[in-house]
Amino acid sequence: MSCSEDFLEVKPLGQYSDAAVWTDAALVNAYVNDIYLGQQYGFQLEMLASLSDISMTKRAEVNPILNSEISPSYVSILDPAHWLTSFRNITWNNLYDNIRSCNVFFERMAESELEGEEVDRLAGEVHYLRANFYYWLMSFYGGVPIVDRAYGPDDDFMIARNTFEETVNFIVADLDAAAAALPLSGDKARATRGAALALKSRVLLYAASDLFNSNATWTDGYANPELIGYTGGSQTQRWQAAQDAAKAVIDLGVYNLYGGTSPASPEEARENYINLFLNNGNEEDIMISFYDDINDGDWQAPSPGRFYGPNGYHNWGNHTPTQQLVDSYEMIDGSEFSWNGPEAENPYENRDPRFYASILYDGADWRQRPDDVIAADPEGIVQTGYFENADGSFTAGLDTRQSPIEDWNGTYTGYYLRKFIDPSIDHQYETQRLPWRQIRYAEVILNYVEASLELGQEAEAKTYLNMIRNRAGMPEVPAGESGEALMDRYRNERKVELAYEQHRYFDIRRWMIAPQVIENVEGIRIEHQYASDDIDYEIIQVQNRNWQNKSYLLPILLDEMNRNDLLIQNPGY
Repeated sequence: MSCSEDFLEVKPLGQYSDAAVWTDAALVNAYVNDIYLGQQYGFQLEMLASLSDISMTKRAEVNPILNSEISPSYVSILDPAHWLTSFRNITWNNLYDNIRSCNVFFERMAESELEGEEVDRLAGEVHYLRANFYYWLMSFYGGVPIVDRAYGPDDDFMIARNTFEETVNFIVADLDAAAAALPLSGDKARATRGAALALKSRVLLYAASDLFNSNATWTDGYANPELIGYTGGSQTQRWQAAQDAAKAVIDLGVYNLYGGTSPASPEEARENYINLFLNNGNEEDIMISFYDDINDGDWQAPSPGRFYGPNGYHNWGNHTPTQQLVDSYEMIDGSEFSWNGPEAENPYENRDPRFYASILYDGADWRQRPDDVIAADPEGIVQTGYFENADGSFTAGLDTRQSPIEDWNGTYTGYYLRKFIDPSIDHQYETQRLPWRQIRYAEVILNYVEASLELGQEAEAKTYLNMIRNRAGMPEVPAGESGEALMDRYRNERKVELAYEQHRYFDIRRWMIAPQVIENVEGIRIEHQYASDDIDYEIIQVQNRNWQNKSYLLPILLDEMNRNDLLIQNPGY
């Protein structure tokens, strides 16, 4: 009989029992690794940048978002079940799934006999990860239900939204716990003390911003303003907390701007900014994520060069910079670019070095063309313009939508994304596997600058803003610039420095400037005149957009509302 019992009690060979996981440090580590996969990885087919004013995606699926037409019944590409998977990790459902995994970790580890530095470190990492998932929820929805335990099938799932203030406090508490438990430095693909403090600086910066301190003036009488912002307290104190949080990261003394903060030549600055993203980690990185799709046959698996590169290279030409972004790059002397100035005759000359490191424009040097195209362009020069023939007709450039190479996936705006993309790779066939920068030190410095400006500490703000500009090869902020002009300079600096890094979508909302900047997308029509060096530039409109104030926050999906009678919907939906 005992032999029979032993035979029936054989452990499964293909999986571990739940009990076994929490008694083995290696398995606990593997469990936490799995939670890390819930982070958003930015090199997706679709990018948050194209849901803002700086970029344009060609996919019509995003149009309801850009035109403020989403509803609790339909949130377009932000639905967890949408066939385009780019934003799946940051949908309500999946964020809460990952939060549950964090809560399971805390509950099971409380019962486990495992202990030691590794266990403490893992607990710190999970505090960071749970805070990260709640950060996304807070940024999209405002106050959300705070779930700090793993619900079982017999539990009551009716839970109300916490206030915005309670949500922020919970995130900050998790990050403080993470910072106390994590090492100062280490593997940057895992949370460290710096990562926890840096995310705290971002959360508190958002929390101090006007959107969440406007007493819901944009909602036309929303009955629950405590869910979408602060209803009391001091905004100044919140800016002070944001400044303190950013300074705490700076004072760690473990991070530096890639290339340093000494004034750089335009050539050095361009190469610094290009190479900042073309490595597996550097002194500016605070938190990074790797993605390797060697065993992943999904055509949507991240491949930035293929997704975003020019169609004349057999790439897919998505997420093209808008003319509005291109015009945001200053002249090399620090003045604004203007189509009414003499610079309009040669609009791509003498610009901020980050322009050349971020944007592929007509006439830009790129990489060698594919074998079937190289005869038409031996030098690898981007062609988004049109070339006049003797009879007055025009031949389309290789990288236009009328390209003789591929005429279905070219740019509408006249530009392509250069930032992040390794020119040494043939992206038609190879997949770039460089990490996504979740947080880098430049953001922390900019966070500090913004909080300092809001506190009226303009000299302090200029000192740190000039660090970014020196690295970028740009002149320092004029000594006499202050007030609104200085804030505008900062906001533009943040736009171009952090372009395509998942900040602009939230920045234009928390600053409450979305009604002004969400406008019809502009591009450019470029015509090279026959037998001449003259080039004509015409600004054109290429995509309609419409802003409504309800778009400051997302709607909670109708399915969630139907499952939980205690949920209160966001304003406008």
